[in-house]
Amino acid sequence: MTLALYPGSFDPMTYGHLDIVKRAAALFDKLVVGIYDRPNKKLLFTAEERVELAQKAVADIRNVTVQSYSILTVDFAKQIGAKVMVRGLRAASDFELEFEMAMMNRKLKPELELVCFMANLQYQFLSSSLLKEVSQGGGNIDPWVPEHIVNALKQKFGSER
Repeated sequence: MTLALYPGSFDPMTYGHLDIVKRAAALFDKLVVGIYDRPNKKLLFTAEERVELAQKAVADIRNVTVQSYSILTVDFAKQIGAKVMVRGLRAASDFELEFEMAMMNRKLKPELELVCFMANLQYQFLSSSLLKEVSQGGGNIDPWVPEHIVNALKQKFGSER
């Protein structure tokens, strides 16, 4: 059985993330969406909220679970028995950052393989940060996130669009 880890902050999870989840779940026996609870970025949602939102988003995918973690990603991968780390790439700038992380991860845990999925065209521009900015400004984000995440963002920003 091959267990894969798809780590990230997922603040919040978008349809771009879900596209990667579905594609990875089709390739691996089990996929764990790992929600890093203390990334070096300003978060809107707590780790618990991000886990809850992600669990609801992936509820219909039988071989996907969601867990939060606060240790090095490679250590979390080892802890859960992951043999593969999944990442999504949108553009060349993503590649540079992912390449640097992959090289460090390779030094830390050489047996952990990296599999990168290219974002589908409709999601190549999409980021959680951009989505939050549009939502906070009152823009329509319905095409890019599940309804429960639209509602969670409205609640966070006090918006009644």
